[in-house]
Amino acid sequence: MTRGVTNGRAGRARWAPAVLTALGLLAGACGSGPGSGTPTGTPTGTVTVRQSSPAATSPTPSATTTGGSLVAGRYQPLWPFADEKQARDWQESYRSGGHQPWHLDAERTALSFTQGFLGFTGVDRVVKRTVTGADARVSVGIRGEGGGRPGIAAVIHLVRFGTGPDAPWEVVGTDDTTFSLTTPRYGALVSSPVTVGGRITGVDESVRVQVRAIGSTRPLGERCCVSAGGDDTPWSSTVTFRADPGRTLTLVAGTGGHVAEVERFAVTGVRVAR
Repeated sequence: MTRGVTNGRAGRARWAPAVLTALGLLAGACGSGPGSGTPTGTPTGTVTVRQSSPAATSPTPSATTTGGSLVAGRYQPLWPFADEKQARDWQESYRSGGHQPWHLDAERTALSFTQGFLGFTGVDRVVKRTVTGADARVSVGIRGEGGGRPGIAAVIHLVRFGTGPDAPWEVVGTDDTTFSLTTPRYGALVSSPVTVGGRITGVDESVRVQVRAIGSTRPLGERCCVSAGGDDTPWSSTVTFRADPGRTLTLVAGTGGHVAEVERFAVTGVRVAR
């Protein structure tokens, strides 16, 4: 589990020492290439991590999370592949013609998810990454205020989808600290309207909530904006959406406006009740 995400006290992230190599990324969903980024650093401070994807020691998913193809038998497939068949189809095209090799790069996949799928174009750099076998945590962030050290907006959790050395990376959630999304629980069955919430540390925050899904360029539902702030203070919102039963959804919560439009965000995966 990657530690070291933003500390949002006084409405600011606590920036980490940086400097990795810039990444190129074409924003877009699966099938588009990745776009630009810069990197790197290690944040300071001691924080408590709340995960929007299950921990490595979590039990096997219950019936509420098994409505479709899961990643590694336990995680919700949030992006770029909706199921294992799509991942296998890409593997075949890659093996035959080297199609879209960026799916094998966890950093580029994380940035493409952030900028292309979520639309957070201001979050444009990788600050840190940790890869352990088929599991990766990629910290994406924004430029520091006044050109200072970059701040981490989110730690994106990715897992290899499928088998073989060329199994592509799939986003399955985020690891959350000073801004978390814990309701509904990861993998829950939901219906509209859905109550979304978590906890936040910061001053004068404004939380926007979206419901997104693979194959849709626009949010399926959105609520803006929820005033929040304090020290590890609960926040909550209710959002309506339209989606077919059984579909996997990505619930997204973001806050910012002090240094950048989006300074911190969290996502979790759920499924529409039948």
